[in-house]
Amino acid sequence: MTSGTHLALTLTLTGGSAADARAVVHTLEPVFGSPDTLPGDDGATVYTATFGSGDAPSGDGGGGKPSAADKLSTSVTVTLQGSPEAVRQADETLSAAFTVHEEGAAAGDQEQERELRLEP
Repeated sequence: MTSGTHLALTLTLTGGSAADARAVVHTLEPVFGSPDTLPGDDGATVYTATFGSGDAPSGDGGGGKPSAADKLSTSVTVTLQGSPEAVRQADETLSAAFTVHEEGAAAGDQEQERELRLEP
């Protein structure tokens, strides 16, 4: 069928600014591609991004340390929701880029949810 791997992921972020939400999204883009939706402007209390309308990009798939523009200004809470593989890859990518503390997880047959605390 397709050569890429379809990884649908929904991310919600609380406790930071729109710039913090965009920093997290940019960190995930090498693995998941561009999001279907981007976090909005400042003033919101929860920011959401959705990945998954197409195939993940090919390549090394590795995120890395965020660039200076993609640093967090404060600690944020991120909830990842998607297939077990998508959540695992997002967790690994964010752990490579930020200091991550796992806050909780819930798993079902088809979907997982994981809550992470990211430190600047």
